[in-house]
Amino acid sequence: MAALVSEKKTAVATPISTSPSIREGVLVDDADDREVFKKGVGGVEFRTVTWQRATVIFVKYTVATGILGIPSALNTLGAVGGGLNLVGWGAMNAYTSVIAGKFKNNHPECHTIVDMSRLLWGNIVAEFVSALLVLGYILCTASAILGISTALNAVSEHGACTAVFSFVGMVLTIMFASIRTWSSMTWPLAVCFFCVMAAVFAVVIGAAQLKRPAAAPQTGPYELGFVAIAYPNFAAGITAANAIFVSSTGCPGTIPIISEMKKPTDFTKVTVTVGCIITVIYLTLSMTMYAYVGQWIASPSLGSAGPLIKKVAYGVALPILVVSAGLFNHVSAKYIFVRVLRNTKHLQSNSITHWATWLGLNTILGIFAYVFAEAVPVFNYLLALLACVCFAPMSIILPALFWMADHKHYREGSTKEKIIYVAHIGILLLGTFMCIGGIYGAADSIAKASTSGFSRVFSCADNSNTIISQQ
Repeated sequence: MAALVSEKKTAVATPISTSPSIREGVLVDDADDREVFKKGVGGVEFRTVTWQRATVIFVKYTVATGILGIPSALNTLGAVGGGLNLVGWGAMNAYTSVIAGKFKNNHPECHTIVDMSRLLWGNIVAEFVSALLVLGYILCTASAILGISTALNAVSEHGACTAVFSFVGMVLTIMFASIRTWSSMTWPLAVCFFCVMAAVFAVVIGAAQLKRPAAAPQTGPYELGFVAIAYPNFAAGITAANAIFVSSTGCPGTIPIISEMKKPTDFTKVTVTVGCIITVIYLTLSMTMYAYVGQWIASPSLGSAGPLIKKVAYGVALPILVVSAGLFNHVSAKYIFVRVLRNTKHLQSNSITHWATWLGLNTILGIFAYVFAEAVPVFNYLLALLACVCFAPMSIILPALFWMADHKHYREGSTKEKIIYVAHIGILLLGTFMCIGGIYGAADSIAKASTSGFSRVFSCADNSNTIISQQ
């Protein structure tokens, strides 16, 4: 009798679960289903980035052309002011990246900050952010192409027209940018990180061995120009602060990488780790270089230890400049690529449409970057424009707004929550100040440079100062 009862109990059918996370006995992550790139589609597998690979990508993404412009910004702000800016902006950029990344993970269907903006404010705002994203990374690519032309001029002793060297840089940029997945870029990025460190170390060591900075008068009295506290005018100060700010910002460029990570929630861990690494690198190397060279710093900084070291440093750094330019071009091309082919079979297939779209976008954006590099042929001013016009809104203003959208209840919460909410309003106001003030500062600096020998657009003149030629 007991056996019969047991048989009846086992014969009772198990109720069908209505949970959307269980399908045919397999546990399914709904957030995973909402991601842009799908797993196991039989085509290109984009989601292969581990947290270790993401760390390498983020470090190299951040330590790009920024480290070449920071020492001259220290000359404007002084050691104390520059050091505080380095630490402060490093912490701020890490935090805003984290809160934007958390918002993205809460809404995995978003690929970039453009999608996140569309989710909150609709198409009009999203299209404006889209323009900022594309323009920002075209300018990033342009700054790296400008660095490539400077490197080729230095190594070859101005062996060809600078515009030609920039064109070569554009071609190399497009070639590297056309690598389709972030994971495939990891090893070139890792190698090039060590290249840029070697180049900067060479300049620091070379400058330390000189009795006087290479650009200083080699006879008679001279002033090193190293100061703890400087007193620049507003335009010069805001331009230098923006150059330091943009050197550690990563928010708009690293957010799309979340969509290619195996475990998107690792983003916070990677971002905080990389923020600490970057701040230490920038603070130690830039401050040491400024201490030895003072006001005689070059821009880009690799030319600060004399002709021989300049050739060595630029020769070592040339691959990283190419990789940096390609990385930036990749970001803007990937955004448009996903937007055009999203929800089609071509997004992750090896079809002709897939390849034509991908290669065509990289080529077109590379050409635009080349034009910008030749139109604004001074490295620091290009970084300043980049910071205030594009990255202040994308890296400070938008993340603060994303946080406020996810924490509306803080306005009516406890005293602590209200204080935190007000602090994020402060971040919003800071971003607005850097944007508006930075545009004024960059415009003023470029206008003054134009009246005092600013290089002509598409000029053949040597931009590495290896050869003194007519402008």
